[in-house]
Amino acid sequence: MKKKFALSFVALASVALLAACGEVKSGASNAAGNSVEEKTIKIGFNFEETGAVAAYGTSEQKGAQLAVDEINAAGGIDGKQIEVVDKDNKSETAEAASVTTNLVTQSKVSAIVGPATSGATAAAVANATKAGVPLISPSATQDGLTKGQDYLFIGTFQDSFQGKIISNYVSEKLQAKKVVLYTDNASDYAKGIAKAFREAYKGEIVADETFVAGDTDFQAALTKMKGKDFDAIIVPGYYTEAGKIVNQARGMGIDKPIVGGDGFNGEEFVQQATAEKASNIYFISGFSTTVEVSAKAKAFLDAYRAKYNEEPSTFAALAYDSVHLVANAAKGAKNSGEIKDNLAKTKDFEGVTGQTSFDADHNTVKTAYMMTMNNGKVEAAEVVKP
Repeated sequence: MKKKFALSFVALASVALLAACGEVKSGASNAAGNSVEEKTIKIGFNFEETGAVAAYGTSEQKGAQLAVDEINAAGGIDGKQIEVVDKDNKSETAEAASVTTNLVTQSKVSAIVGPATSGATAAAVANATKAGVPLISPSATQDGLTKGQDYLFIGTFQDSFQGKIISNYVSEKLQAKKVVLYTDNASDYAKGIAKAFREAYKGEIVADETFVAGDTDFQAALTKMKGKDFDAIIVPGYYTEAGKIVNQARGMGIDKPIVGGDGFNGEEFVQQATAEKASNIYFISGFSTTVEVSAKAKAFLDAYRAKYNEEPSTFAALAYDSVHLVANAAKGAKNSGEIKDNLAKTKDFEGVTGQTSFDADHNTVKTAYMMTMNNGKVEAAEVVKP
């Protein structure tokens, strides 16, 4: 998953940056990359720890740090302790690129975990590639992000996957024959989900409306929707606006199901919507604490709750797995180039979010869950497929 931008210029910047760095090949990099030190292995964190989408970045920082603490307590990697260089990209794409430069040239890290969002990841990858340092984003989901990028790895499913899942779920489970589509037009993430939904959905889209990240008043669009005949509202977007949309829709008496992607994840969504109004909500997640989990996931849940006194989000779990993926790839590696090569060979790695195998483009398909929320609480989760 990715998130997540707050302003329209960020989405435009991410497109430009993606286009600019889409042609970077491994030949343009320092193939050996940064050397692994004798006593430590340096890993950089490049997360959105402040700014518009800090809810995602702070969750990922916590999950990633927990993984590092556990690995070090167990003896490290080949007897070497992981040394973390933690940088805040402030939820800004330009800052994400600058942070990457600092991590690879000044701190000489051997791998980078983060950013969380697709726009920031697109901005960061060129500098990581030039230095020959692999970068794994736990939650960037934009389709095509990894195309031609030898040093970029993605830890979760893509936007098109989510759009297909939502289409299937509202059709088969919610029996929705008519829907309203209300999309964040400033976000490539949201537009990617919406595009895939339109292509997959066989029912009627009675209204196809848009908003822009940063909007706070949705009354006019919701009033237009209220006068139409529909069975569900699909909201491809992030918690910052989606929570407000839920709050205002319920306040106007719109009680139909509201369905979204993994951008709904987290307590911040409920804070925006309010628990009283966050009912009949469905959203995608790559991790769930409400269904039977593996022994490894159970251990993660217990450790995370003990360390932070809160429930982990899917972003925390994905970042936790991302660190373990890097640690597994770092075994026996003498430099960051070898870590990259080992990551590319990863098959069926068992993490707390399920198995991870990277395809030729370094994307992965993971198990997804559709979460059911009522009164601000997730009451059920079921495995879903597109």
